[in-house]
Amino acid sequence: MNGKRGDLLVIKGHRVGEANRRGEVLDVRGKGDTRSYLVKWPDGHEVWVYPGSDAVIEDKTAKTR
Repeated sequence: MNGKRGDLLVIKGHRVGEANRRGEVLDVRGKGDTRSYLVKWPDGHEVWVYPGSDAVIEDKTAKTR
């Protein structure tokens, strides 16, 4: 997973009907599989996230169809 500042970190819902969580990446530390991301969630909470297999990065600047 290769995210950068400004991207969105998306954590998939774990149960049927549970919404995905999206937060803005503020900072990135580490290399390769040991990266961690400082994420700001929509409620304003900021936390360091060590993403698992349920997380993906979305390029915030990418055009959507």
